[in-house]
Amino acid sequence: MNIHRKTLLQGLAAALLATAVPAWAQGGAYPSKPISFIVPFTAGSGTDVIARRITPLLEKALGQPIVVENRPGAGGTLGASQVLAAAADGHTVLIHSAGHVANAALYPKLSYDTLKDFTPIAMLATLPNVLVVSPGSGIKSVADLLARAKAQPGKMSYASAGNGSATHINAEKFRIAAQVNALHVPYRGTPPAITDVIGGQVDWFFSPLVSALPLIQDKRLVALAVGTPQRSPSLPDVPTTVEAGLPDSAYTFWVGMFVSAKTPADVAARLSRETAKVLQMPEVKAAFEKLGADASSLSQPAFAELVRQEYQSTGALIRQAGIKPD
Repeated sequence: MNIHRKTLLQGLAAALLATAVPAWAQGGAYPSKPISFIVPFTAGSGTDVIARRITPLLEKALGQPIVVENRPGAGGTLGASQVLAAAADGHTVLIHSAGHVANAALYPKLSYDTLKDFTPIAMLATLPNVLVVSPGSGIKSVADLLARAKAQPGKMSYASAGNGSATHINAEKFRIAAQVNALHVPYRGTPPAITDVIGGQVDWFFSPLVSALPLIQDKRLVALAVGTPQRSPSLPDVPTTVEAGLPDSAYTFWVGMFVSAKTPADVAARLSRETAKVLQMPEVKAAFEKLGADASSLSQPAFAELVRQEYQSTGALIRQAGIKPD
C-alpha cells in the first residue's frame, strides 16, 4: 500500500508540475532564455520607439524577457552583423527599418547578403516620414522650401539619420523629384538630426513621424509634408509631397523584424506567429496610432516579397543619386 501510495503521489505531483509549465515551454524549447532585440539605431529613433512599444506584450506571449539593445552605426550594418554573429536560435532578433534593403547598394563590400542571410519575420509598422523645418526658418510650405533651394543652389542643407537610412532615401526621392541641389548632412540617428533642425544648423529633415510628432505639436518644428502616398491621420492638414506637386516623391518608411536565415524554421514561425498576434491587439494599434504609425497586417510571405522588391528599387535609387557611405 505504501509503495502504491508513493507512486500515486509521485504521479499526481508530476501532473501538477506539468500544468504549471508555461505555455511557451509546452510548445517547444523556444524561447529558453531572454531575447535580445538589436535596434541598429539610436534610442528615440522611429525604429527604436516601435520596438519598445511591442516589447511588453511580446514578452507575455513568448514567456521570456526581451531586452532592447541599441547598436547604431554604418547605416544599421553594425547591428545587423551582430545578429548574424550570435547563435541562430531566435534569441537575437534584428529590428530594422526600410533602410535595411539599401545597404547592399550602399556598401559594396558588405559582410553579409541582405536577402540570403536574413529571414524576414514580420513587418511591424508603417509610418510616414514628415518633412520638417525650424519655425525660425520662415518656411511655411514645400513651395517656400523649393523656391529658396532653387534660388540658392547647393547652399541649403538637409539632414538624415545616416547615409542610406530610410530618412536619407526619402529625402533623395524628394530632392530628385524636385530637381534641387542641396547639401546632405548625415547624423548618427534621428534625435541629433532633429536637434540641429530645431537649432537651425541644418535646414530640413524627413523625420520619422513617431519622433517628430510631439515637437510638431509643441510648435518646435513645422511640418511641411509627409512622404507617404496618403496623408497621415495624425497630421490631417499636412499634404503629401505628391499633393505638393512632386510626382514620384512618395516613400513609405517601415519597421520590420528579422532573424538569421540559419534560424530553425519552427522557431522563426513561432516568432512570426506571436508577433502577428501582438500587432493585432487593440492596445498596440492604439499606441501606434498615437505615434502616427499603423500596425502592419502584412503576412510573413508578403513582407518577404516586399523586402525583395525594395532591395531592387532602393538599390537603383541609391545608384542614381550617387549615395555613398559615411
